Amino acid sequence: MDNTIEKKFRTPIIIVSILIPIVVAILFSVKLKDFGINVEPLSFLPPIYASINGITAILLILAVRAIKNGNRSLHEKLMTSAIACSVIFLVMYVAYHMTSESTKFGGEGVIRYVYFFILLTHIALSVIIIPLVLFTYVRALSKQFDRHKKLARITFPLWLYVAVTGVVVYLMISPYYV
Repeated sequence: MDNTIEKKFRTPIIIVSILIPIVVAILFSVKLKDFGINVEPLSFLPPIYASINGITAILLILAVRAIKNGNRSLHEKLMTSAIACSVIFLVMYVAYHMTSESTKFGGEGVIRYVYFFILLTHIALSVIIIPLVLFTYVRALSKQFDRHKKLARITFPLWLYVAVTGVVVYLMISPYYV
């Protein structure tokens, strides 16, 4: 087994995995209007990026099915597309929050606790999934398929959970958008 490629990417993956959540947290609190940049709120983005989360979930399921059917080429294309969708989601999510005020969940009672449980687990796992996805991908690129498969068994359900709960969070909060 050749760990050279994985070793080469280890430090960049760790750096990216730390920087993305920090930068997103910072940009989440930055509003372009505070810098004199007059941009209309991008209020049309939430259903689009929620849909992209849904597409990511479908791509992940199709990718697992493809590899189980022995179609490595299709699996690779689907996984690369899932990563691209996640990046597109992230860009749209940040753009929305830089131009719009956060929407408060208005539900009451048990549903409020359900919403915040889903939201908090979604956020926590979205941070954890970054290095898992990147290391899983690098192991495939470096043809370390045994190690790739072992890590993918952890990465897949967590990433699928993040993608699906992204849609659920959107559906639960969408009645409260202004």
